[in-house]
Amino acid sequence: MESLPFQRRIDVEPITDELTELVRMAQSGNRQAQGDLLLRFQDVVMGVGLRRLGNFTEAQELCQEVFVQALIKLHQLRDPSCFAGWIRSIAQRMAINRGMRRSHCVAAEPQAMEANCIDPRTPLTLVLEREEAVQVRAGLRRLRSMDRDTLVAFYIKGQSLVQMSETFDAPLGTIKRRLHTARRRLAEEIDADAVAV
Repeated sequence: MESLPFQRRIDVEPITDELTELVRMAQSGNRQAQGDLLLRFQDVVMGVGLRRLGNFTEAQELCQEVFVQALIKLHQLRDPSCFAGWIRSIAQRMAINRGMRRSHCVAAEPQAMEANCIDPRTPLTLVLEREEAVQVRAGLRRLRSMDRDTLVAFYIKGQSLVQMSETFDAPLGTIKRRLHTARRRLAEEIDADAVAV
């Protein structure tokens, strides 16, 4: 049978007494025989991987996984003369599983990504965010300096409570209380501003 021009046929090694003996030796734990088997069937497994996955790197990874699996289960092969079909069926099954599991990545140019990334904020949310920022700044200005300094250190400068304790030369408990009190007073200022409008 003539193969189509786009197909690459990999000739399967004929089953011989030598191959059957090599499989038996590999089953008994002979490392050299196991290595020889892997070398003889590497092209067969790689061919299955390339046909099923269409990616050289993935086919190589599949090849490694198939041989690891085959060596683990080699003792389960009852008829050493069936090794060629057995290894091919493992390769096909694992290639199908790998193909089903892999995510289909799509490469895109950075400009295309930027054009498709949409800011979820609407003009209304932007206006509301600005308005809230204005109210917070106005509320901060009306606070006493200790409350304002405490809130600025924590929220704007990003200082930890320990850093604030060192900066204000006050115990940690005092800083926590000041922060709690300053937040409450700021909320009252913002609420009073909203009621006045």
